[in-house]
Amino acid sequence: MPTWPSSGRSIRRAPRRFRATLYAVVLAGTGLVATLGVNLAALTFEAKTSEIGVSRLTPGGALVICGGGAIPDAVRARFVELAGGPKARIVIIPTASQFADKVDVATILKPWLARGLDSAVVLHTRSRDVANDPEFVKPLSEATGVWFGGGRQSSLTQTYLNTEVERQLKVLLDRGGVIGGTSAGAAVMTRVMIDRGRTKPDLSEGFDFLPGAVVDQHFLKRNRLGRLLGALTAHPELIGLGIDERTALVVQIRSRLLSVVGDSYVVACVPDPEGDRPARLEILKPGDQTDLSSLKDPHATIASAIDFEAL
Repeated sequence: MPTWPSSGRSIRRAPRRFRATLYAVVLAGTGLVATLGVNLAALTFEAKTSEIGVSRLTPGGALVICGGGAIPDAVRARFVELAGGPKARIVIIPTASQFADKVDVATILKPWLARGLDSAVVLHTRSRDVANDPEFVKPLSEATGVWFGGGRQSSLTQTYLNTEVERQLKVLLDRGGVIGGTSAGAAVMTRVMIDRGRTKPDLSEGFDFLPGAVVDQHFLKRNRLGRLLGALTAHPELIGLGIDERTALVVQIRSRLLSVVGDSYVVACVPDPEGDRPARLEILKPGDQTDLSSLKDPHATIASAIDFEAL
């Protein structure tokens, strides 16, 4: 498995003018064939079969958390790479979508199969009983990567939270697999989950793949800074991760390393530990790397693909 990408240079921070511009963007909110089974059990389309390349995966697993909108090629490619490249066995879960019961399996799998995967499977149900069925969850036990589609995050948690599906997802991470998701599929990544709300968040329980954080998606496009800060007011022990559309935050779980892939920005909101000051904002652009511990340290360095001091 390729090692964590590095730009080979570090900076303390971007110059004030650049940071001020990005803060203004944040504050202004500028947007840059299948037949279903009787029980809506596993919908499966296999590309080809071979042995699973689990040994190639990074121990501890990874997350690819996409902020919604169209999925850039770079994000899809990074997810497949983390899942094992040509030997990847991917499960797509479209349950967040209101149209998942009438899903077109071929359409969902087409952009993934174009990556030359070993296999791809669509898994969907609305039944918690089915979500505990060993036959239904079997594709998860064989997967190297799982991707959650967009829609309503509560549709995912109401069906899969505290079921065998959730347990198998965490086993997948433990053996070095990758879990990704976009929009609603991003929101479910943390235990404290923003369920809905325009400016004041309604919070509920997510899957807790990424402890110590809370995620908000469509972040700049839909001006969700206030909503994320509201979640942090209720949970100041967390770091808020606002991920814009067409952008993904990649997390290596064991090392807690973070990097940004895609077209826009990730805004990390770090509450003041004393509660005396507003949350500190750190703007992460594509190519930037840091870790959760460093985000809490206002003096830590962030590795960057761009040397702003040379501009």
